Amino acid sequence: MVAPLRLGLAGLGTVGIGVVKIVQTHADLLAMRTGRPVVITAVSARDRTKNRDADLSGYAWETDPVALAQRDDVDVFIEVMGGHDGPAKAATEAAIAAGKDVVSANKALLAHHGQALAEAAEAAGRLIRFEAAVAGGIPVIKALTEGLSANRIKRVMGVMNGSCNYILTRMQSEGLPYAVVFEEARQLGYLEADPNLDVGGIDAGHKLSLLAAIAFGTKVNFDAVELEGIGAVSIDDIRHADQMGYRIKLLGVAQMSGRGLEQRMTPCLVPKKSPLGQLQGGTNMVVLEGDSVGQIVLRGPGAGEGPTASAVMADVMDIARGLRLPTFGQPAATLADAVPARSATPAPYYMRMTLLDKPGALAKIATCLGEAGISIDQMRQINQPGAEDDNAVVLFVTHKAAPADVAHAMGRFGATGVLIGDPVAIRIEEV
Repeated sequence: MVAPLRLGLAGLGTVGIGVVKIVQTHADLLAMRTGRPVVITAVSARDRTKNRDADLSGYAWETDPVALAQRDDVDVFIEVMGGHDGPAKAATEAAIAAGKDVVSANKALLAHHGQALAEAAEAAGRLIRFEAAVAGGIPVIKALTEGLSANRIKRVMGVMNGSCNYILTRMQSEGLPYAVVFEEARQLGYLEADPNLDVGGIDAGHKLSLLAAIAFGTKVNFDAVELEGIGAVSIDDIRHADQMGYRIKLLGVAQMSGRGLEQRMTPCLVPKKSPLGQLQGGTNMVVLEGDSVGQIVLRGPGAGEGPTASAVMADVMDIARGLRLPTFGQPAATLADAVPARSATPAPYYMRMTLLDKPGALAKIATCLGEAGISIDQMRQINQPGAEDDNAVVLFVTHKAAPADVAHAMGRFGATGVLIGDPVAIRIEEV
C-alpha cells in the first residue's frame, strides 16, 4: 500500500478550516487523483477551545507552529497563519530545516523573504508552493510556471484585491462616496484588521511582486513596487470616467523595459467594455501576455474559505503526485537582480481640475500641457450643481504621454494662478 501524504496544518482560521473540510469531505477523490491517501495528522493554532465548526478531534495539537513543523509524522507543512515575520517565518524555516515541503498562502511572507526561503528550500531538496498566496482560487502560479513556461512573458496585469474592487464597483453602481463604502466593507468583514493593507494597495502589491518574479525570472522585490491606494479616488472621478467610457480599478502592472523591471499597483482607468472593466464585486482577474500565446485572461474568486483552500490543496496534490518544481519556476540561484524602474511607458491620462471661470484660464493649462509635450485628445467642461459661478470643472483625456511629462505638467499648473484645489491625473491602461 502506498504511504499517505501527511499534512501538518498551521492556522485554523477561514482558510485552514477550508483545508480541513476538503481533506475530510474529499478523501476518496484526493486519493484517486494523486495515487495515495492525503491525511492531516496534526494542527496548530493559539486557542484550542475556540469553536471552529469542524471536527479536529482526530488530529494531534501543537500550540507552537514551530513544534508542528518539526514533527516526525508531518511530510508537508501548510502555513496559513499570515504575517511576514514572527511565527509564520520561524515555522516555515523550521519546516525546511526538518526536511518538510511547505505549502503557503502567505503572500506577505514570500514578498519579503521569498528569495531566502526559496534558496534554503532548494538547497535542502524541499519545495515551497504558494498558489493560494495570489488571487485566491485562480491558478495563476500554475499557469505561469507550467502552462506558459515556454513563453517569454511580456506583461502581467490584473485586479488582485477583491476588497478594493468591491469598494470601487459599489461606488460606481450606487453613486456612494468612498468613506461610506469603506465603512460598509469594514462592517461586512471584507477588510483586513489593518485596512491599509487592502485599500493602500499593499496586499495587492505583495501579489504583484510574486507574479513578477516568476514571469521575468527575477528576485522578488516588493520594495520596488510603486504603490498608490484607492483612498483618493472620488465619486466624481468614477462618474466622469463612466461618462467617458471607463471604469476605475486598482490595477497591478509588471513589465520588463529597457530601463529595468516596472512594477506598479495604482488606480487606473480601463475601458468599461474590456474584461477588466466589467469585473464586479470581490472577483479577481489576472491578464498574462506571452510572446507565443498572446493574451490569457484568468478570472475567479480572489479570497474566501473554499477558493483559497482549493488552491492550497492543489499544491498539496501536486506534491502527492511527485511534481517537484523550483519555488519561482526556475532555480532560485538563477534569479536575476532586476534593476527597479519607475514606470516610463507612455499612456493616455485622465485629468480633472477646477479652474477659475475667467478668460484665458483654459489657455494657460493648455500651454502647460503643450510645453510638457502632451496633446489633448478629449476635453469637457462640467457644470456642477451648486458650484460657485466663478468655478469650472474641466476634464481632459490626453494622447499617450510619458509619466514624467505628466508629472512635469501637473507641477506647473499651480503657477498659472487659475487652479482651485489640487488637480487629479489617473493613467488610462491599455488592456
